[in-house]
Amino acid sequence: MAGIDVSPLDRARILAEALPHMQRYDDATVVVKYGGHAMGEEGAARDFARDIVMLKLAGLHPIVVHGGGPQIGSMLKRLNIESHFHEGLRVTNQETMEVVEMVLGLVNKSIVAAINAAGGRAIGLSGKDGNMVTARKHAPLNKTSSPGTGEDVDLGFVGEPETVDPTVLNLASGSDIIPVIAPVATSRWGETFNVNADTFAGAIAGAMRARRLLFLTDVSGVLDKDRNLIRKMTINESRMRIADGTITGGMIPKVETCMDALERGVDGVVILDGKVPHIVLLELLTDHGAGTLVTR
Repeated sequence: MAGIDVSPLDRARILAEALPHMQRYDDATVVVKYGGHAMGEEGAARDFARDIVMLKLAGLHPIVVHGGGPQIGSMLKRLNIESHFHEGLRVTNQETMEVVEMVLGLVNKSIVAAINAAGGRAIGLSGKDGNMVTARKHAPLNKTSSPGTGEDVDLGFVGEPETVDPTVLNLASGSDIIPVIAPVATSRWGETFNVNADTFAGAIAGAMRARRLLFLTDVSGVLDKDRNLIRKMTINESRMRIADGTITGGMIPKVETCMDALERGVDGVVILDGKVPHIVLLELLTDHGAGTLVTR
């Protein structure tokens, strides 16, 4: 792969600090969930692509799983198709599913192009490719999710990962290829499902026994009741902080996904602010831990 556009002096400094961490992560799989606000503008996307290439050059095996919620919402609005959400999940009928798959394909290719322009060799995939991810229909949300209706909420073509076949990803790990994966999967009967990108990334990371799963978000990590960053917590501590109200709102499903990934076999999960330049390198290849690390 071609080199990244970094000055010789900066490269020397980066490598000097990164060397011990490179040795720790040598030949390790790292899954990065990239999407939403973390995608940012063009310059931020270019920096992210360079960072992913740097990981590959450093001997790691990065896998990018991306979302595309804002882009999907924008396209649905342009097409005059209403969006409805329940508990953060988009209700997806057949018409919406077609738009979701189309937009995620465009997002996927833009990330692939950025990584390739940075000197990498990325390939765009979805859960459909190589039967990588088989999904089942998401269970209807219970009645409390829709007060007053008296009915459960059917999310339509929203799925949950059922099985992951890592064959294609293992082939990529043995080469210089960087997989970029859209969270779309099929059922055992061939139905196409839209899968929450966080959940999808956790399933991929578990199947690959990833050393790290990084969630790039729009916050610095998990905060305590005084709004200070919690640098590290275990699964048990995470459950306690949800129970006592320290972790609230949209951070609850994020932390629950972290715990699920750990139980699937991931060594550690980190919640990071994806808007910070080079946050992936800061977390993995320096002494400056940049977010909240969740471990067993």
